[in-house]
Amino acid sequence: MKLICIGRNYTEHIKELENEKPSDPVVFLKPDTAILLKKQPFFIPDFSEDVHHEVEVLVKINRVGKFINRKFAHKYYDEIGLGIDFTARDLQAKLKSKGLPWEKAKAFDGAAVIGNWIPVNELTNVNDIEFSLKKNEEIVQNGNTSHMLWKIDELIEYVSKYFTLKIGDIIFTGTPAGVGKVIANDKLKGFIENKEMFSITVK
Repeated sequence: MKLICIGRNYTEHIKELENEKPSDPVVFLKPDTAILLKKQPFFIPDFSEDVHHEVEVLVKINRVGKFINRKFAHKYYDEIGLGIDFTARDLQAKLKSKGLPWEKAKAFDGAAVIGNWIPVNELTNVNDIEFSLKKNEEIVQNGNTSHMLWKIDELIEYVSKYFTLKIGDIIFTGTPAGVGKVIANDKLKGFIENKEMFSITVK
């Protein structure tokens, strides 16, 4: 399985990092070794002093597909989840300044939190999902999939032009504004609507 991540998919997040608004989705990959094991804490890596949380709605692919037309994209997933794309922001900035790939800052071990899953048929509209992240019981990120520049079905159509989607692949659909640094002993909880999807401790 592979983790396909979308960057710069919420306007306010683009503004807070002073990035340029893209004309196409920004796509990068994480290996399966980036997945944080269940019930394990997230350990801040020793190569970064500025790791940020980025809460994201996740989509789990349930069938093999290539060159998927947008109008059929909804047939390729039946579960929606929530997770975190941890980012070593200081390392990312250094790599970007040299025009180098981001993987060391985005795809390190434990950098992908994958929470619980909700069947799509339990959601009223995948393009209107409220989600949030609490850090130490305070809401620090709050988003809605209606604010995505590219909605879920558009992302599936776009990504499948370049990568064959396989059963179990997960798409991280981008983060809203409010990303910030984590420090040891932080407790992070993610929610879709009022349903807790994950809870992790930072070490």
